[in-house]
Amino acid sequence: MKRRIASWENGHSTPDDFYGPMLCEAYDLSAGELGLNHEGERDTGLLDASYPASPEGAIDTVGQLWRADLNRYEPLLHAEPSEPAWNEASLRWLVAPEPDVPPQRRDGMRVGFGDVAAIKTTADMFAELDDRFGGDHARHAAVQYLSTEVTPLLRGQYTEQVGRALFSTVAEATLLAGWMSYDACRHGLAQRYFLQALRLAQDANDRRLAGSILSAMSHQATFLGRYTQAATLARAALMGISPVATPTLRAQFHAMEARALARTGDVRACEAALNAAMNALASRNNDDEPEWISYFDEAELAAEAAHCFRDVNSARKAVLHAENAMSGSHVRSDFFATMVLADAHLRAGDVEEACRVALDALDLGEQLKSARCVSYLAEFRQNLAGVGTSNDVRIFTDQVREHRLWIASDEHHAV
Repeated sequence: MKRRIASWENGHSTPDDFYGPMLCEAYDLSAGELGLNHEGERDTGLLDASYPASPEGAIDTVGQLWRADLNRYEPLLHAEPSEPAWNEASLRWLVAPEPDVPPQRRDGMRVGFGDVAAIKTTADMFAELDDRFGGDHARHAAVQYLSTEVTPLLRGQYTEQVGRALFSTVAEATLLAGWMSYDACRHGLAQRYFLQALRLAQDANDRRLAGSILSAMSHQATFLGRYTQAATLARAALMGISPVATPTLRAQFHAMEARALARTGDVRACEAALNAAMNALASRNNDDEPEWISYFDEAELAAEAAHCFRDVNSARKAVLHAENAMSGSHVRSDFFATMVLADAHLRAGDVEEACRVALDALDLGEQLKSARCVSYLAEFRQNLAGVGTSNDVRIFTDQVREHRLWIASDEHHAV
């Protein structure tokens, strides 16, 4: 960075469309006053949550996002999600014609299947770190890898077969960046990553992965309170990959629809979607499933059901499913399931058991750097405050006051 600044000061180069607006903002001067040849004061393209019109547009946009995220471009990090963007992306993906082959460039480095395998292995490593330590633990490192190592590959030379595999693998890695950003509650940024991942999956002709990306969008929309939109996204995922859907994918999409419907209070439709999810999962054959959906098993579906029954105030059913949702191998998912179990006990009137389970969750989540985990705890604290200050509550708060996630939730609780 120091060399880049020196180059600008010496007149050997000028800030580009990313750094130029940052300098304008830092010095509170216009582009003209700084002698920059930029039409605008900031790069509005980065803040525009839109679905790329072409494979080349996806490559350019995702590269800009990685670089802006890596350089902590504040307007992007604090951007809000766009509801129209969900509508546009799901519709354009559903009606898209058979994709053209990925662009085969005549310049740049040669790319082969070995390069694609390297991306996959590295992304899997970051996915494991995300699962064990939360999205904020290695998010910056993951984006740095994508920006510095993957961008040149997307701009390289590759055959049609390699191009399809490359786009699919990069779509999966970009989906991970979206999940990590979502877990860090960088919601506008996460949505933009999901949008780019969907376009890359479309260009790879990977319908199954594209459906899973729409499912991720549905998950985020429910978390943000856009329940009708979340249900629509889950249904679009199921419709869009119906000819190639596997039982596990159908189960996941039905579960996402159920999560959204539970929040709207539509108990009958929620239970119908959950039953469809359970029936689908019961018919799965693991040998026919994509590797990246293998995490969605009986424990994961039980966790989704626990969320649903908690949200429709069926506390006893929520307890039953939450008790079956502990995988023992996915730290963050187990934290969420344990917090839902604590909430369910609280809603059932068992304050002592709710506090005991919440303490278990805090012990489990001590290593997690996840704003989403903090939000779960903040919601529990709000519900706990509603039952009054009993002896059980006083003992619990004394026990947890030094837990890192509890301290992090203080600000949320105060608000």
